[in-house]
Order: sequence, then C-alpha cells, then structure tokens
Amino acid sequence: MAPRRLKPSLYISVDIEADGPIPGPYSMLSLGAAVAGVHSADGFAAADPEERTFYRELKPISGEFVPEALAVSGLDRDRLGTEGAEPGRAMSEFTAWVRECAAEAGAQPVMCGYPASYDWTFLYWYLIRFTGASPFGHSGCLDMKTLYAARAGLPLRAVVKGTMPRELLSRRRHTHHALDDAIEQAELLANLMAWSGPSSPGR
Repeated sequence: MAPRRLKPSLYISVDIEADGPIPGPYSMLSLGAAVAGVHSADGFAAADPEERTFYRELKPISGEFVPEALAVSGLDRDRLGTEGAEPGRAMSEFTAWVRECAAEAGAQPVMCGYPASYDWTFLYWYLIRFTGASPFGHSGCLDMKTLYAARAGLPLRAVVKGTMPRELLSRRRHTHHALDDAIEQAELLANLMAWSGPSSPGR
C-alpha cells in the first residue's frame, strides 16, 4: 500500500491584545497575523513574515475591562468604540485572508503563538461567536513555548524567552502591538524549526 501523502501546514503567527483574561466578559481589541512559513514532509520553509500580514483593531464587546490588561497594549477603548472594526466583519475578513494564504500555499492553516493559549482562547472564541467556524478547525494550533521546551528537554514551566539561546530570538522588540509581535514571533518560529536542540555542534 502506498504511503499516505501528507498535506503541508501553513504556519501563521498570531498575536492578540485584549482588555481582560477571558473572552466574553472582556474584549479582543486588536489582532495581528503574519505568515511564518510552510511545513511539509521535506521540512520547514520560512517566509518573510512582513510579506503576508493581517491587522485589525476591534470595537469592544462589553463595558468591562481590567485596567492593567488594557494598559499593556496602550489601546484606547473609547477610540475603538467609534473607529474599531465590528468583530463580525473583522473575523470574516481574517478568515478570508487565512483561507486565501492557505490556498496559495496548498497547505492547511495552523495558528502559532507564544504562548498560544491566551491568543488561541480569544481568537477561537471570537471566530466561533461571530462567524460560526474557524479556518484552523478546533485544534490547528501550535504553541512555540511547548515546541521549545520539547526540543530543549526542559519542563514547560521553566521556559521563558529570557533564558532561550540568543540565536533563537528575533532581533525585533516585543512592543505589544499585535502585528509587530506576530512578526517577531514568526521569526522565533522559523528559528525554532531550524534548531536541532541544545546539543547541536558548536553549542
């Protein structure tokens, strides 16, 4: 029997900024995404993360917010209330962008984040709530923190960016602007995919 042909994965780095810990009571205020590359049976081919990007700022969906969470992004809820995109429209546009990128690559889209848990929680909730579906399915999510821990042979809770080898980290600053950080994290993913671990020659 012939081996099953594996469909490549298109890795899309995603970062969100929100004004609280969970979606629903609190709001996703901005969404940034950058195509990081394609992973196939032949390996990972990194993309220029500035080439294919998506960014939207969204209207808040509730009056509740955590001041400390809001301060991280520096976004103005009052401004977003008038200038931000309607969540349904933003999620529909994001879905169309993801599907277009995936079709061009001939690959299945996978959301990537560092750590993915927070961003995925908001993104998946918003996609289901406002469009009824996710272009990533229910499990197309890769956590870069877990990927690093597995390759470095470290417990997950021991992992922080500050302890990673310098050659893995992007030279870009982490600004808490969703698109800036999505691009930065796309570069981290490309470096992680090329890294063979702490026992590599020269380390």
